[in-house]
Amino acid sequence: MEKLKIGNVTLENNLILAPMAGVCDLPFRVLCKEQGAGLLCMEMVSAKGILYNNKNTEILLSTTEAERPVSLQFFGADPKIISEMAKKIEERPFDILDLNMGCPVPKVVNNGEGSALMKNPKLVYEIVAKTVKAIQKPVTVKIRKGFDGAHANAPEIAKAIEAAGAAAVAVHGRTREQYYSGKADWDIIRQVKEAVSIPVIGNGDILAGQDVLRMKEQTGCDGFMVGRGAQGNPWIFRQILHFLETGEELQKPSFAEVAQMLLRHAREQIAFKGETVGIREMRKHAAWYTSGYQNSAKLRRAINEVETYGELEGLFGEIAFQGICPQRHSYR
Repeated sequence: MEKLKIGNVTLENNLILAPMAGVCDLPFRVLCKEQGAGLLCMEMVSAKGILYNNKNTEILLSTTEAERPVSLQFFGADPKIISEMAKKIEERPFDILDLNMGCPVPKVVNNGEGSALMKNPKLVYEIVAKTVKAIQKPVTVKIRKGFDGAHANAPEIAKAIEAAGAAAVAVHGRTREQYYSGKADWDIIRQVKEAVSIPVIGNGDILAGQDVLRMKEQTGCDGFMVGRGAQGNPWIFRQILHFLETGEELQKPSFAEVAQMLLRHAREQIAFKGETVGIREMRKHAAWYTSGYQNSAKLRRAINEVETYGELEGLFGEIAFQGICPQRHSYR
């Protein structure tokens, strides 16, 4: 598997966990690291949240040595605030600072942040240039195909990002208008790769090793970002690496392995956020982990009523520790 250099940071491989709000917290990132992810991206952090000492920001900034290298993602639209807050937190133990210019969520976009920045190449340049000058760590940017189908300007934006001094750019092959629906346009990733000389990371519809091979062939991109394919499936990184090294697909984890991972994830989540919040957040993860198994809809209804670790273990403990394996209809 190819290594990837981003600024002065060398990754062991070029598989990257995408930044996903409400998903990529510390416990989940550690699981993905253990399964072979070359770089982990944190949940996005508001630059203004740091400026105003928002109480919810600190937990988003939490990292551990076990997950490094790790990329901390900022969002905002004010070049001065972003660059000054980047400088303020630079001494924290993260390796790369990523600027979010792809988030499609209305409350972010309506503030002129996230994918709204795709409409303003001049502001994109200013934000990146000021931040690159403010800190020593590599600065990367995550963008989309464009704001909508009529403005697929990712290559133009990528050129501005490169000119401003960024170390790499990640491209999600969907517009803001698409959110996460439809098929990702990998050709736009190819266009970005041809437009710039910094590393280009492709994002969108990577669910298996075959997808990485196809994206490499079609786009020539340097890195591969896995998003929703990792939800409930931290094994995806190991599976892709194995396929790329051997040409063989790894056997999918048994339901017993899934149950063990789910319960471990829950224990780590509780240790990190407390039982009430930890279990509430584990409900969505548990639904992802069990998706596709026989009677999974019934199981998900039970999961949504779980309020303690003991209740969750009651649902999955027998499966995890006795190796009971319900038949799975399909993996995803």
